[in-house]
Amino acid sequence: MAEPTAHAGYGIDIGGTKTELVACDAALQVLWRQRIATPQGDYPGFLQAVVDLVAAADAALGQRAGAIGIALPGVRDRDGRQLSANVPALTGQQVAADLQARLSVPLRFGNDLQCFALSEAHGGAADGYPSMFGAILGTGAGGGFCAQGRLLAGFNGLAGEWGHWSVPAHLLQRHGLPLLDCGCGLRGCLERYVSGSGLAMIERHLGGSAANASAVIALADAGDVRAGHALDIHRDLLGHSLAALVLALDPHIIVLGGGLSRHAPLYEQLPAAVARHLFSGVQVPPIVPPHFGDAGGARGAALLALDSPPTQPSGA
Repeated sequence: MAEPTAHAGYGIDIGGTKTELVACDAALQVLWRQRIATPQGDYPGFLQAVVDLVAAADAALGQRAGAIGIALPGVRDRDGRQLSANVPALTGQQVAADLQARLSVPLRFGNDLQCFALSEAHGGAADGYPSMFGAILGTGAGGGFCAQGRLLAGFNGLAGEWGHWSVPAHLLQRHGLPLLDCGCGLRGCLERYVSGSGLAMIERHLGGSAANASAVIALADAGDVRAGHALDIHRDLLGHSLAALVLALDPHIIVLGGGLSRHAPLYEQLPAAVARHLFSGVQVPPIVPPHFGDAGGARGAALLALDSPPTQPSGA
């Protein structure tokens, strides 16, 4: 059992494939961590899994959290209903209210992608930069934008939802890709193509059978021509999408997250891929891996719980 602390705050990051809890002290030192698979298609089971995670942390630390920050996937409407393309069981549910009813400590809610960006802006890869964008490439694609360490969430709390910008028709035509529906209700969203699952989709569209992005990368490393072609297409689409971010927000640094952030060649190849979609004279900002790996979302949620950042996401 860890030494009890009077200032423990929990952060829970709920992703499309995994849910992770970290318990941190006031200095953001991790006291406890546990990760489980995100329950799919079972909303009551999802709620119980979160309750069980909190109970396990309480037992390990010998006390209850002072507050819990929860990074939810997707967005909430004005009535509190969740929209989550990557955890469909949450869509239409009053997730924040239902969790608050089961956990008798203060809860603070944020977007999972924005919490990743907030974490990297505070002691992470973007610490000290005037502005940063955290771009997650995992089951889906999205991110968050911070300026002077402050998370800018916007009127609807949607700032950083770059994964739901549209892929231009000419790029789909160039690569012979179909116009795909997205779980958000729109069509042709970037995340269907530039996420890890998007990379696997491209390989399968070319006639392959890779189950996920890791399989595509492994095949390409082994010399598979089709997998290599899929990576080329993916890099062009990702280069376009990050160039659009540069034009819209001009961040001083871009931090990648999610499973694809572990693919080291991206950091050598992406600057040129981004530059191809920018006009002459525009500099590509540094594109770097995350300091906190794929645990950044949970740490950002713990920042919400501990009230460390200057501001909180809109709607938290």
